[in-house]
Order: sequence, then C-alpha cells, then structure tokens
Amino acid sequence: MKKNVVIGVTGGIAAYKALDVVSGLRKQEIETHVILTQNASEFVTPLSFEALSNNEVVTDTFKRTKSWEVEHIALAKKADLFLVAPATANIIGKVAHGIADDMLTTTIMAARCPIVFAPAMNTAMYENIIVQENITFLKSKGYHFIEPDNGFLACGDRGKGKLAKPEDIIEVVLNLLKKSHDLEGKHILVTAGPTIEAIDPMRYITNHSSGKMGYAIAEEAAQRGATVKLISGPTTLQCPWGVERIDVGSALQMYEAVFKCFDWTYAVIKAAAVADYRPEIVSSSKIKKTGEDIQLKLTRNPDILQSLGRQKGNKVLVYTIKTLIL
Repeated sequence: MKKNVVIGVTGGIAAYKALDVVSGLRKQEIETHVILTQNASEFVTPLSFEALSNNEVVTDTFKRTKSWEVEHIALAKKADLFLVAPATANIIGKVAHGIADDMLTTTIMAARCPIVFAPAMNTAMYENIIVQENITFLKSKGYHFIEPDNGFLACGDRGKGKLAKPEDIIEVVLNLLKKSHDLEGKHILVTAGPTIEAIDPMRYITNHSSGKMGYAIAEEAAQRGATVKLISGPTTLQCPWGVERIDVGSALQMYEAVFKCFDWTYAVIKAAAVADYRPEIVSSSKIKKTGEDIQLKLTRNPDILQSLGRQKGNKVLVYTIKTLIL
C-alpha cells in the first residue's frame, strides 16, 4: 500500500529545499501532500510544490474545497507521517504550547502519526534557551527531530541551524515509515544504565555504563507498538517517547522495581550494568580522611536474572550485557 506523507513548509529561507524533499519522496513512490504557511509562500510558490507532488497545495484553513470534508482532519487521517521542513522557531513554539491558529498547526494537532521536525534558523535562535526547551519538551512527547547542520547561514553567520540535507531528511522519513507494529499489545520491561552502591553520603561505587543500549531498545520496542517500562539507573539520557521510566539508584532498588513489574510484563530485556557487589557497611556520614589505609568489605548483590529465571514461566527473558564490579 502506498504511504502518505504530509509536509508542512514554514517561512524560512530554506523553504526552497523542501522542493527537493518532495521530489525525492515522490521518486520513492510516496504520496506527498504539502501545507504551505502564508510566510512560506513568500519564499516558494504553491505552484512549484503542486508540480512536484501532483497534489493541490493547502495554504488557507478557510478555503472552500470541492469535497465535503474538513480538510485539516482529512489530511491528518491520511498521513502515515507528518514532516515539517523547514521548521522555524515559530512553528516549534506554537506546537509546544498547543497553539493551532492556521492550517499547518491545526493539522498537526489532529495527526496521530509520527511527526518529524527539521529545524532551520539562525544559530542564536536555535541555541536560545526557550527554543531548546520547546524542542526538549516536544521530544519528551514523542515528536521526532532531525538535527540541523553546521555551516554558512543565509544571514552571514556560521554555526548550527542550517537545514539538514534533503537526502538525510528523506532517509529519516523512509526509516520511520518502515517501522512495523509487530509488538502491539505486548508489555515489555527494559533495564538500563549503571547502578550506584553507596559507601557514604558522598562516595559510591559505579561503572561506566551510559545506558544507551537499554534506552535504544526501549525506544525501538515502543515504536513497534509495545507498552514499555524502562527501569533506569542514573543517566543523562532523555526518556524515549511513549516509554514509562522508573528511576532507581542501587542494585537492590533495581531488583525491587523489576519484581514489582514482573507480573505485568510479557518480556524482560536486561541491558543494565548491575553492580555484583555493594559495600557491606554504608557510613551514615562522610568517612574522614586519615593517615591510615581503609578496607572496604563488599557483599554480594542479589542476581536479578537468576531470580527471574526461577519464576519466569512463559515469560521471555533476554540478557544483553554483564558488568562485574569488584
């Protein structure tokens, strides 16, 4: 079945590059429908997009159509993916705050498909804390972003803010369209990141795990339709869209969290780097430095995987990595 992509083009100098995106998607036999904002039409005419997409370009929320359908709802239902390229600071801010005051924003609000922004703007605008907070917020709600390139900008500045290359945008779109939903209805539990084992209130034992493997697994499972819970040790990673994150610190906390969710789950994927040992005694105050050496006695942490294996039944257990901390 032919895929449908709705492309929103906003008012930036990079609007002309959206023509290459439409052309490239059409060459992949993808049906494209373009929504052009009023400001975008100052840079590129609707006729150019109509010639490449072979579909009428939408510019006005209140334009009379030949069919008896609410156009922004019809387009939103038709879309398998929604792409905004270029995406200005204005459109990002509007969507982040739920503003729907033109054809593009109302259609985005009505869409249930993946929505992808390809930002393009001046470097200072892109790095503005408000714009970055809006991007972070939208990512947390499941919106996808294609990072802008570094380079020479239309304003004469050099820096990050240049629209990603059309071929890179097309590749992202094609990859998202290929996602299957073979995990629909499955409950999947993923563990990720390191654990930290306290020595005193100031010190602890940990490892170099970044958590990236577990977070990537959780994101992929969610995109394929699963309901995902992610039990995570301390990391700086953003929780993937559609994933419920449960934050833990120590191996014992992770053990308790896993078994609290175990009855709920269909599969457990263990990608965390869990400490095998913890200090036997945790000081309630900072250990003072003296002229003497100190000895730290370690005791073994419970083996989460082994404990799960004893009662797995028909559940699926996947173990991806093991890190020893001695």
